[in-house]
Amino acid sequence: MNWHFAFLLLAAMTLPSICFQFSPLSLEELGSDMGIQVFSQIIKSRPHDNIVVSPHGIASVLGMLQLGADGRTKKQLTTVMRYGVNGVGKVLKKINKAIVSKKNKDIVTVANAVFVKNGFKMDVPFVTRNKDVFQCEVRNVNFEEPASASDSINMWVKNETRGMIDSLLSPDVIDGVLTRLVLVNAVYFKGLWKSRFQPENTKKRTFVASDGKSYQVPMLAQLSVFRCGSTSTPNDLWYNFIELPYHGESISMLIALPTESSTPLSAIVPHISTKTIESWMSIMVPKRVQVILPKFTAEAQTDLKEPLKVLGITEMFDSSKANFAKITKSENLHVSHILQKAKIEVSEDGTKASAATTAILIARSSPPWFIVDRAFLFFIRHNPTGAILFMGQINKP
Repeated sequence: MNWHFAFLLLAAMTLPSICFQFSPLSLEELGSDMGIQVFSQIIKSRPHDNIVVSPHGIASVLGMLQLGADGRTKKQLTTVMRYGVNGVGKVLKKINKAIVSKKNKDIVTVANAVFVKNGFKMDVPFVTRNKDVFQCEVRNVNFEEPASASDSINMWVKNETRGMIDSLLSPDVIDGVLTRLVLVNAVYFKGLWKSRFQPENTKKRTFVASDGKSYQVPMLAQLSVFRCGSTSTPNDLWYNFIELPYHGESISMLIALPTESSTPLSAIVPHISTKTIESWMSIMVPKRVQVILPKFTAEAQTDLKEPLKVLGITEMFDSSKANFAKITKSENLHVSHILQKAKIEVSEDGTKASAATTAILIARSSPPWFIVDRAFLFFIRHNPTGAILFMGQINKP
C-alpha cells in the first residue's frame, strides 16, 4: 500500500504575531510527546473527525519560536516543551539530519521557512540560530498584498510537500498592516511497505465508523509475519497494536485500536505518550497474522492556538504580553495564528503522506487476525530517534 504524508505548520506573527518549527530525541521524544498532547486536546472537541497531525512539525515550529522568545513567553515555551532549544541545539540538529537521512531509504523531507515583510529587520542571532538548528530559510514577501503573499507561501508549501498540500494559508489570515513574519514548517513522507499488499486481495468490507454507522470500504489484506501486541490502560481497557514497517526499516507505521468494539477510541488516547509507544516496541512479538486494513486518504487542517493555550502556552498569543525581543527590539510581536495541515494516502504499495494514517484491530482466538474495521489510531515513527512524524485518528476511511 502506498503511504504519502505531508504536513505543514504555520505560525503567523503580526505586530503582534509570530510563527513555527520542528522537534527533538529523548529530546525528539519530548518534542513528539508534546505533539501527542496537542492531538489529545484536538480530539476532545472533534471526537468523530478524521484528524492528522505531525508532532515533529509542531515541536519544530515551537522550537523556532522559542529561539525568538524572551521573558515569560520563553519560560512558558520551555516549560511545556520541557527543553530549551539553545541548550540542545547540537542534538536537535543531529536529530533533524537523521530524520531526513538517505539511510532511511524511504523519503522524508522537512522544510522550515520564515517569510518576512519586505524591509523588516530581524536580529542576526535569531536568523543564524534558526538556520543552524532548523535549516530555516528566510524569504521576503509583501504582506501589504495579502492575496499575493498567501500565494507565495502556498506555492512554497506545495513544492515542499510534492504537491500534496496546495493551500495552507488563506489571505484573510494575513493582516496587510500588521503582519511581520510567517513561520512555516512542511513535512513530507513517502514510504513503500516492507511487505506489500497484493491488489487482488483488496476487497470491500464493512467498516464501522465512530458514530456507529457502517460503510463498505476497500480493505487491504495480507497474511504475513508482523510484530504485534496488546496492553491495557491504567483503568483496564485493553487495546491491540501492530507494526507495519516500511522497506527502509527505519520508519514504521503503528496502528492501535481497542480490543473490544464497545470501547471508544477516545478512551485510550489520553494514556498514549512516546513512553507508551516505546513500551509497545519492546513488548511486541513477531506473529504470522492476517492483517485487514482500510485503504484511505485523510486530510485535516487544524488551528493549534486553543490546544496550546490549554497546555499552558498562552502569552505568545497575547498582544499585550508576548515577548519576542530576540526576533526584534524595534516592535512588539505576538503570534496571531498557528495552523497545521496534513494529508495521508494509504494504498497497497505503501504510504504517501502529507498527513496521517490509520489502522484497527480485533483479537481473534485462532488464527490471529488484526482487523482494522473500526476507528483506529496510527503513528508514523522514525525508529532511530523515536520521532513521531505523523499521527492521527481515522473514524471513517
